[in-house]
This record gives sequence, structure tokens and C-alpha cells, in this order.
Amino acid sequence: MTRTVVESKTKTAVLGFDEPFCVIGERINPTGRKKLAAELEAGDFSTVEKDAIAQVAAGATVLDINAGVVYNSNPNPNETEPPLMRKIVELVQGLVDVPLCVDSSVPGALEAGLEAAEGRPLLNSVTGEEDRLELVLPLVKKYNVPVVAISNDDTGISEDPDVRFEVAKKIVERAADFGIPAHDIVVDPLVMPIGAMATAGQQVFALVRRLREELGVNTTCGASNVSFGLPNRHGINNAFLPMAMGAGMTSAIMNPVALPVGPKKLAEKKAEVEAKGIILPADMDDETFCQLFGLGSTKPRAGKEMEAIRAANLLTNNDPHGGEWIRFNKSPEEAGAAGAVGGRRGGGRRRRA
Repeated sequence: MTRTVVESKTKTAVLGFDEPFCVIGERINPTGRKKLAAELEAGDFSTVEKDAIAQVAAGATVLDINAGVVYNSNPNPNETEPPLMRKIVELVQGLVDVPLCVDSSVPGALEAGLEAAEGRPLLNSVTGEEDRLELVLPLVKKYNVPVVAISNDDTGISEDPDVRFEVAKKIVERAADFGIPAHDIVVDPLVMPIGAMATAGQQVFALVRRLREELGVNTTCGASNVSFGLPNRHGINNAFLPMAMGAGMTSAIMNPVALPVGPKKLAEKKAEVEAKGIILPADMDDETFCQLFGLGSTKPRAGKEMEAIRAANLLTNNDPHGGEWIRFNKSPEEAGAAGAVGGRRGGGRRRRA
């Protein structure tokens, strides 16, 4: 049975068909996050620290580290990204003990992350493009790490799943030429937005089954891509993830955290309640208010996608005896007490014997 092993200094995560689903936390990535990008250019890593801790607390098995900031002061990522990648990797692994995924399009940043990472990180990524294969596969071999293989090549991203399968096959075969085994290739078959392509879900489920049966590889995806541009994206993601797991997908790059209710939304809801003539106790705190009116929480917590994944793990017998499901559904106070007496963290991580 195919198993892809990633490690930190003290923890091991295993991707496999008979393993709990591997959640790769995506939040440490400045793409589309102007505030985070500005912080990183200024040398402020406070959001990175918060995101690292919150994602692990929510159940992330692995953390993706992307340092792709285009500095206003220096727009050359080949110069700025490698030292930033090194800094973030060192910082994050000093805060949390889960394995890391070093994520960049800049070869120098990939190597800087590999040099700084303790254990055996996942490398993200290689594509079927010839120059990318020649740049990345030697790094994979040199550092003996698994790699995410994205199913596009020099012709771009094909809407034909058969073409995407052939690109994945090509990468697996080229990796073998470098002495890299198939179990160290984690294929991203590329999930298309369902709003733009009605058959996107059916395509990826069929493609994942084929990748598992014909190539014997583990798979991953950017989970939120499927719901791009549609309302209630969490509802779609919650359905997509268990269906992808049922098809054989073994991991996803995703946000495991339900972001906290902000002051603006809180104030709007309080005004709405007040307008209806509802009188609240003077000593009611914001967290109790959020719980009472179904807003969520003022604190970061595991998102609904994590609930769907935990349930799917239970239903596929990748959570024997339901231990993780039970822990996931305990109150924070109960979970903290369990951790204090040696309860194992969620997310399918294992200590090596």
C-alpha cells in the first residue's frame, strides 16, 4: 500500500489510502493577502505566528509555507524569497511540531526551505514543464523528500482529465529516472471551479481513482478551488472533501480554521438584536453572544470542513473506534484536560517507533 512519509523533528505524518486524511494548512501564504505581504516585507511575523498555531490547533497535519512576497523595495523574488523562506521555516518549526510543506515557484527558495527544515518536509511543487522537471527533481533526490506533482505542462492546464492524467504519469516516470519512487510523488490533479465547469467534480473524482489504481500515487488538491466564485463556498467544500476522500484522495491543501467573528459583524448583529427590542444581560460577553445567535466564535477554531473530514475518516474506518471524532467534539475545556493527561493530538500524526 502506498505511503508517503513527511516528518518534522518529532512528528510523522503519513499520506496513504488507509490513513486518516492529511490536512495541509494553507494560511501561511501572502498571495492575495495584502496585509500579510506588507507585514512580511516590514519584518513583522506576528500573523505568521498566529496562523501557524491556529491551524495546528484546528487539526492541520502539515503546514504549507509560502514566502511569495513581491517586495516594493525589491521586485526580484530570486533575491528576496530564499532568505524569507528560510526565516519563516525556522520561525514556524520553533512554534509548532508538525511537518512542513515548502512551497515556492522559485528554485532558490525551495532549496533554502529544504536546508532550514528539520525532518523530511514535503516539497511543493513540480509540474510537467521541462524546465521545472530539470530544476526541481534533482532537489527532490538530493534532499530525499516527497514532492507535489501538479498536472500541467508546457501547454498549460488542460480541461481534459485524460491529458492531466498523462502529465501526472509523465512526472512519475521522469521522477523514476532520478531514482525517486512513486510513493514520494503526491499528485495534484487540479480541481477546476464547478461554477465554470459543471463536470469539474465528476472529473476529479474519476481522475483520483485512476491515479490511485493505475499509478499507485497519493493525491492532493487546493480544496477551495472547486467552489470559487459561488455563494456559500463552505457548503460546497464540505460536500466535496468527503466525496474526494471516497474517491481515494489522501490530502488537501486547505484552510482548517474558521476565522473569528470580527468587530464589524459583531456590532451589526448587536444592532439588529437591539432593533428587535431584545434585551440582553449587561454582563454578556461577546463570545456568549456569538454562540447564542449562531455567529460562530470570537476565537479561531476548526472550520466546518474539518468536521466533514473527521466524519469521513470515521465512516471509512480511518478513525478506529472513533477516538478522533470524540476528541474533536469535546468542548475546548474537555479537550484541554485530555491533552494534559497525554491525549494524542488529532490529524492522524504518529510518533515513530
